[in-house]
Amino acid sequence: MTEYPSALLEKAVSEFSRLPGVGRKTALRFCLHLLKLPQKEAEELGQSLIRMRTEIKHCNRCHNLSDALLCPVCSDPRRDSGTLCIVESVRDVLAIENTTQYRGLYHVLGGVISPMEGIGPADLTLVHLEERAKHNDIQEFIMALPATLEGDTTSFYIYKRLSSLTSATFSTIARGIAIGDELEYTDEITLGRSILNRMPYQIKT
Repeated sequence: MTEYPSALLEKAVSEFSRLPGVGRKTALRFCLHLLKLPQKEAEELGQSLIRMRTEIKHCNRCHNLSDALLCPVCSDPRRDSGTLCIVESVRDVLAIENTTQYRGLYHVLGGVISPMEGIGPADLTLVHLEERAKHNDIQEFIMALPATLEGDTTSFYIYKRLSSLTSATFSTIARGIAIGDELEYTDEITLGRSILNRMPYQIKT
């Protein structure tokens, strides 16, 4: 006998429980709630998930999520194209945008260098970042990577690769963010101040 009265319910619970932070009890609550919804609302939810998965693209310029070839940030002529903020993930773009303190552009790496996890420079969008450094009039690169060993290693690697390609300045966000913290979990006021009070990037010796 299965744990649930319906094999379809059990399958749905199993799929929901694969989401981050969702256990089987929470997944069951989601499923039972969906069963109570009017058919049309449930179908709209399902269709929105399918469209999200199949139609969302990565921005051709910065690798942010987008519905078009360029994301809303890159296609906004009011943004400061001379400032480029380098971040680990799309979640970091969302966190910084929520502060309303930054008006430049972004470059999403898609991760940080982590030999323990098998992530090397070739797994990141560094080649595209180099192309942007060569062919765009960027005056400042902001390193907005996690305050971790992996984040610091990635910042150092990027600095060494880009500093020979451009005369732009390099800065890093102020350490109002605790060591080991991820940007997405930092409150908006602290993160906003860290962007505004950024400092010149210095290589640790």
